[in-house]
Amino acid sequence: MSLLRFFLGISVGAGLLGACESAPASRTETMVNLATVQSGPQLQAQELEGAIVRQPRNASLYARRAAFRLDAGQVAAALADINKAIDLDDAPGEFYFTKARALRAQGRLQATLEAAREASRRGFSSPELNLLVGETHLAARHYQDAIDQLDRTLQQEPDHAGALFYKGVAYISLADTVQALQFLRASIARDPRQPETLHQLAFLSNAYRLPAEAVVYTKRGLKLAPRYGLLWYDHGRQFELQSQPDSALRCYSRAISLDTTLYRADYRLGLAAFKQRQYATAIPHLQRAVRRAPRLPNARQMLAESYESLGRNAEALGQYRLLVAENPGNRHWTYKVWKAGEKVRQLRGDTLYRRRSAEPIAPLVQRFKPSVIN
Repeated sequence: MSLLRFFLGISVGAGLLGACESAPASRTETMVNLATVQSGPQLQAQELEGAIVRQPRNASLYARRAAFRLDAGQVAAALADINKAIDLDDAPGEFYFTKARALRAQGRLQATLEAAREASRRGFSSPELNLLVGETHLAARHYQDAIDQLDRTLQQEPDHAGALFYKGVAYISLADTVQALQFLRASIARDPRQPETLHQLAFLSNAYRLPAEAVVYTKRGLKLAPRYGLLWYDHGRQFELQSQPDSALRCYSRAISLDTTLYRADYRLGLAAFKQRQYATAIPHLQRAVRRAPRLPNARQMLAESYESLGRNAEALGQYRLLVAENPGNRHWTYKVWKAGEKVRQLRGDTLYRRRSAEPIAPLVQRFKPSVIN
């Protein structure tokens, strides 16, 4: 499952700055006054460079710049900064929390968990740390571990919208729709401006064929994030469930124009074109769909038959062979492989593809004369 980490991007950033501000009083480094800097994380990081030149052994300066660079999306530079801070002073747990955030942004799940454990071992504790660990377990598909960590976040902060959201997503993965809806609705009630939460609610509503509920979520979400492809797909799906195919297809096309990885939208567009016998239109959508999700219902069959209908027999043969591999023993697909193969052979007229005349097979003892083995 691919997750958009809206809550981590907001909550973790805020928690990190708070953690840096609460450094132990025993530390003697001179901190830079950033109260007047209002230019965004990238310029805030640049503002620190002069201070670092003047105080190259000040670990807190590197840690602060790492935080700003991370918020600016400069992940590799942020990781280098926080590693430098740890080299200078490995005591503060919040440094390891920053490192865990950077590692998570790089998709390094196990390393993220190890850094988070170091942060906890060195005394750092916050709802955001538990949220980060919970989301990382969720990305690793360790669903019960994720729920346990998210429960810790909610014990510390019962109205934490991010923890409620990720807990809802965990229950989706566990096929517990009742609890998933409960937590997602609780999350959106506490933070009504999260497009990802609205997408999840719309997706579930459509899955249970409740388009009247789905459209409420999609309209709210598209006002907040008009270029969010998943919400356009959800919006199209509710139109389709309400028998408005033209509106649905427009939404699916919009979704694909915003995010070419949305294979479900490609699948729906390919299916509609195939039903209308618009095979040339169907093929590119079905190609992308099966590339990302080979087991979509009838997607490969439609792709093969679209190729065959357009006389692209070699490509049809390739897809029919894959259907045989996916459905061993299926006589229909075996026949289609033979039929498409015959068309390819006839078209090429190549002796390599011509069927040889049948020859009687000699008895085994006449065909082979094994040597005596001592």
